[in-house]
Amino acid sequence: MTRKTRRAGTRHAVRGAVAAALCAAVLVGCGGGSEEGGRGPSAESEDRKPVDAGTPTPRAKPVVEPAALRGGGVRVNVHDGQRVGVGMPVSVTFARPVPAAQRAAVERRLTVRTTTPNTTPGSWSWVKDRNLHDGRRVDYRPKTYWKPGSEVTVRVGSGTVRRFTVARSLVATVDVRTHTMTVVKDGATRRVPVTAGAPGMDTWNGTMVVSDKQRRVRMDSRTVGYGDAYNDDYNYAVHLTTSGTYLHENPKANTYAGTQNVTHGCIGLATDGTARRFFEEVIPGDVVRVTGSKETVAPGNGYGDWNVPWEEWRAGSALRK
Repeated sequence: MTRKTRRAGTRHAVRGAVAAALCAAVLVGCGGGSEEGGRGPSAESEDRKPVDAGTPTPRAKPVVEPAALRGGGVRVNVHDGQRVGVGMPVSVTFARPVPAAQRAAVERRLTVRTTTPNTTPGSWSWVKDRNLHDGRRVDYRPKTYWKPGSEVTVRVGSGTVRRFTVARSLVATVDVRTHTMTVVKDGATRRVPVTAGAPGMDTWNGTMVVSDKQRRVRMDSRTVGYGDAYNDDYNYAVHLTTSGTYLHENPKANTYAGTQNVTHGCIGLATDGTARRFFEEVIPGDVVRVTGSKETVAPGNGYGDWNVPWEEWRAGSALRK
């Protein structure tokens, strides 16, 4: 081989090596990228058309909503922008019962987030509502009451968002043995004389949560199995259970509050402004605890969620089955 031939061969080899290096650089630039989906190592090479598309990158599969979350049949108990008390659970109800095999998939599409650090965990739990078939209600609550000032965001599937604020703490404890209600509001305490359910018509024991309140409510004893005992309007009615327990103004309390239990199961307050004061300060989510009575209110009779021990509550989640 002549010197001229050797030089030509060398030039061809160098050109081939450069071309191979450029090709490799292009391939690395197109295939690179961070694990978080960010830009690759070279912005210039990213803008180039890939040399070899190869196998297309698989796209993430679209999330398929469980049937229970489709069609507008979902109801959330809190309103967007609502201010509630520390005991308010998040309660989601469905138009039709959710089969047990589908409940875990539904729970995975339910989220609760707060703006304040929570040192206590929370959990969803399936609740048998007093007026609904099994599988139509799932509630969320923390292990202990919400922290006042918390801003909570609830997402139910892809179409429903609720944001509410935990306004402040009010816990009222009714001792049926002493006929007294102790109200603790943001650390301040006062005691109020009450009259509760008479023997045989005892007020529910345990923790109840205010669901709503009305300036005046018509109460008919026939709707709760007490015949024609009463059918009248009662003022300043704070609603505690689905079965019809209220804390309200009752003229009988003018005589018996603080001394004797004479009602048909509700908690009565005097007409001297005592009932009105409590009515005006209470909001949904405030807590009313009854002690010294007999049967404990069921979780699904209003918001009786707090009567379930924490580990039992967590066990009611389909994600723990």
